[in-house]
Parts: sequence; C-alpha cells; structure tokens
Amino acid sequence: MKNLIVPIDFSKESINGLELAMLFTKKQTTNIQMVYVQKKSSDYNSPGYFEEERSYAEKKFKEILTNFKPRLENNSQLDYIIKAGKIYREVVTQVESYQQAMVVASTHGGSGFEEFFIGSNAFKIISATNRPVMTIRKPKCPDDIRKIVMPIDITVDTRQKVPFTVELAALFGAEIHIITISSSKGKKLLDRLAAYGKQVEKYVKAKNVPYKLKSLYGENIVDLIVVYTDSIDANLISVMKEQPKSLNFLGNFTQQILNRATTPVLTISAKETHIATGFRTYGG
Repeated sequence: MKNLIVPIDFSKESINGLELAMLFTKKQTTNIQMVYVQKKSSDYNSPGYFEEERSYAEKKFKEILTNFKPRLENNSQLDYIIKAGKIYREVVTQVESYQQAMVVASTHGGSGFEEFFIGSNAFKIISATNRPVMTIRKPKCPDDIRKIVMPIDITVDTRQKVPFTVELAALFGAEIHIITISSSKGKKLLDRLAAYGKQVEKYVKAKNVPYKLKSLYGENIVDLIVVYTDSIDANLISVMKEQPKSLNFLGNFTQQILNRATTPVLTISAKETHIATGFRTYGG
C-alpha cells in the first residue's frame, strides 16, 4: 500500500482516483505515481499529433502537481510517467514493476484526446493483474475510510482477501463489517459459512481491528452487499476477483459489484500460496 499507481486521463473522474490515493498519504509515507498512456505514434494519421498529445499531458501533469503536492503528508511523493501502448497493458506493467504496489483508479473518464476508461479498460486492468486494485465509480471521493464491508461466501478463495483488508483497516483505523452471504439456507452450506465467519472473526479480533459480524440471506448476492454497504454508510467494499474468462470480461459477480457499488471497491486476486494464518495470501 506504499506504492500506488493511478491511471490518469485528466478528466475529473480520473482525478477522483487520485483523490482516493491521497487518503493514504494522511496515514503513512506513500509513493503515488500517476500514469498517462498514449497510443503509439504509428497509430496516428496526423503528423505531430503524438507530440502534441505528449505536450498536453506534460502541461496537465504540472498543473496537477502544483495543486496536489502541497497536500501531501508524511513525506509522501507524487510524480508521473507518460507511456505509449495499450492502456491496460501499460498500467499493469507499471504496477508490476514494483515489488509491492496497487492500482487506484476511477472506472470512468475521458480525455480531450481519446476515451480512456469508458468501456472496458478499467475492467481489463483488474483482469490482467494479480495486484490489488481499488476503484471508484461515483464522482465524490470519501474523505476517509472508516467502515469496510468484507463479504464472506462459501467459495474456496473468499478468505484470501482477509489479511490485506485487515491491514488496510488497521492503517485507516477502520471498522470491518464481516458479512456472511448466501442465497440458500441449506444446513450444510450454512454450517460451512458459519465456520468461515468464525474463522475470519478470530483473525480480525487477533489483529485488534474493530469489527462486526452479520449474516445476510437473499436471492441476489450483489443486492445484499450494496444495500448493506449503503445502510451503514460504509466507505469501501473488499471483494475477491473472480477468475476472468478473457481480458474483456470479468467474472459476473466482480463486474456487477464494480458497476453497482456507490462506494470504492477493493478487488483482490486469489493466489495459491498458504500463509501461517490458515488463509491464502492476496495476490501481490
């Protein structure tokens, strides 16, 4: 969480992603690197267009640095890089150039040169990396992260998000709402879900992070999560990424949460590495 990659296209929506990243600088020394991606010059028909776009990006970045650098706390750093290539690929390459880093991004935006995030680019970034990705869809960024909703279901990977989410909650002094979710009330399923919930509760409690544990049942799992999140005025939802079938499509649950949530969403990838706690560690 000390290295944050923020895709920028200079729209107010993408700046919202930067605002979300700035919350981390209030809590710790953080390195924020903004990324703007140009298409390769061979993709342009108009001579000089590539250079014009780069000049435009340099100018806009200088304006951002002027406005945001005075707000940095805890000796945090803010810089930028301009790359050329496919948007999602260059963003992923950048985050994976760090040993530990995460992406913080808006899921919507559009620059004066080209639509950037409208469409599938944000989803492609999430699909193409195993690093944590925090996204924001709504135009207003929260001023802090005080409550985090962490859904737990019966899938094998559901608990892998716990260590990273707990670390994030500890950083912000946030309360975690562990919600076990199910669309069925079968006894065997509920027993397993209850066991998962208790295991997660034990882990969170041992880390001295405040929490609440609640069970929710309903036909639409996404509705359960979104409605509950809004009802307690939470600031973040932490979910596991379903394994995408292709770079164009995330798993149905992941994509629905990203489209429906009114709060930022932290998406964590499963990784086949066991850790001492008994959970599997997060990707990245």
